Formats: sequence, C-alpha cells, structure tokens
Amino acid sequence: MAEASAVGSRSRTPYLLLLPGMAWLAVFFVVPLVSLLMQSVQTPLPGGLPGQYEQTFRFANFVDVLSRTEFLGALGRSFLFALLATVAALLIAYPLAYAIALRAGRAKPLFLVLVVAPFFVSFVLRTIAWRQILGAEGPVVGALQALHLVPSNFSIYPSSLAVIAGLTYNFLPFMTLPIYASLDRMDTRLIEAAQDLYSSSWTAFRKVTLPISMPGVVAGTLLTFIPASGDYINAQLLGNATTTMVGNVVDSRFLVNSDYPTASVLSFTLMAIILAMVFVYVRRAGTEELV
Repeated sequence: MAEASAVGSRSRTPYLLLLPGMAWLAVFFVVPLVSLLMQSVQTPLPGGLPGQYEQTFRFANFVDVLSRTEFLGALGRSFLFALLATVAALLIAYPLAYAIALRAGRAKPLFLVLVVAPFFVSFVLRTIAWRQILGAEGPVVGALQALHLVPSNFSIYPSSLAVIAGLTYNFLPFMTLPIYASLDRMDTRLIEAAQDLYSSSWTAFRKVTLPISMPGVVAGTLLTFIPASGDYINAQLLGNATTTMVGNVVDSRFLVNSDYPTASVLSFTLMAIILAMVFVYVRRAGTEELV
C-alpha cells in the first residue's frame, strides 16, 4: 500500500512542478490574449465619446481592417524588414559564433562578454546612436563619400536601410548566442575524421559542422525574426513615413487614436501569422531538438 502511495506521489510531482509556470502563463499570456481577441470584435458605443466601445462580437472588424491598404502595407513591411534583418544577422553571427566557439581559445569568455555588452545599454539609446552612425555627418556616409561612391548630399538615415541596420544590430546577440551554443558543444574530432577521409574543408563544414549547428541556427532565426516583426522603436527612430511597421500602427491606434478594435485586430493578426510561420519553419527545418 505504501509502495503504491509513493508511486502515485511521484507521478504527481511533475504536474505540481508545472503549476507555477502554467499559472504564470495563464495570467500573463492566456488572459491578455483572450482580452485582446474580445477587444478586436467591439464596435463604437452609439453616442459615446471617442474611445468608448461595446461588445458586439463583430468579427467583420478583421475584414474591414485587413482590407485597408495602409494596414496591409505595414504588415508586409514588418515581415520584409524582419526577414532581411534576420538574414543579415545570420550572415554576421554565424562566422562570429564559429570563430568564438572553435578559434577563440582562452579569449572565448572575453568575446562572449563583448557580444552581450550592448544589453547593458538601453535599447532606445542604442537605436538613437545609429542616427549618428548612419546620418549625413556620420562615419559610414563620410567613408563612402571619401571613396567617391556616393554624392555629397547622400544620407542613409532616415530610410528603410537604416531601419534594417538597426534591427540587425539590436537583435544580433539573439542570433549569435544560440549558434555559439550549438558549435561549442560540437565534438571537433568529427571534423578531423571527415578530413582524414579526404574531405575538403568546405565539404566537412557542409556535411558535419552545419548540420550539427542547425538547432542553433533555427533557434537564432526565431529569436531574431519574431521580436523584429513586432518592433516599432527602430522604425520610429531610424525610419520615415514610408517605413512604418505594424508596431507603429498598433502604437498609434492604441495610444493616440484610441482605436482599440483596430489595434487589437492588427496585434492578433500579427501573432497568428507569426505562429503559423514559426510552425511551418520549425517543421521544415526538421531539427529534432525543436520540432
């Protein structure tokens, strides 16, 4: 009898350990998500003041909002900028993570500190700094002008390129660290074995290193693409009226126009699209650690 009681207690232990996390998710994720959905199907209160709405379960709000070109354009730009920033971050982060994990030696802790050092500075301040870097008087434009590659009145800020550069920089550590973690766990004797079998360096990388690092690549791209899609600070500080992302629209609709249903529709649509894209991407990537 005592033995059965002990077995039953052990079987309940994992569920008891899950309770705090599940309660946290219920309070801070599920409840706000349901509230957002309920808010998206409200309509203005007849005769009410601006910002006053009543619950009418009008799901046609989704059709009305998503049929407007300005909102679709903001959604499209958000995903395009996030995709370009993710690709740029991957191209920068993979060689960086590779060098730190397999070539840095005793300097590895120092390089890791340098990777995460930007987090000790405010996200907003880091983004504002890119105004100076990419502005007409900044070092980037100055160097291009010195090489006679651009005219004297050339400026990168404000532009789409500046927004993508800001997104790439701000989320680069999220790409670098997961790739580094995958490469750091790799047994380098596998590369030596491939070379002993007369494999070239490129073939060894393609057949051994890259597949082993794929969980880190998948995790890094997700950690970069998802927050970049909903970001609005970079578009607001480094862009202009033609580079508005969906985060900027949601911000203005919530806090300026008090158009809560429209903002909720855009927020819910953004989350739904990202969730679908992530599911397809992870399934396609086929990494056992993430599927």
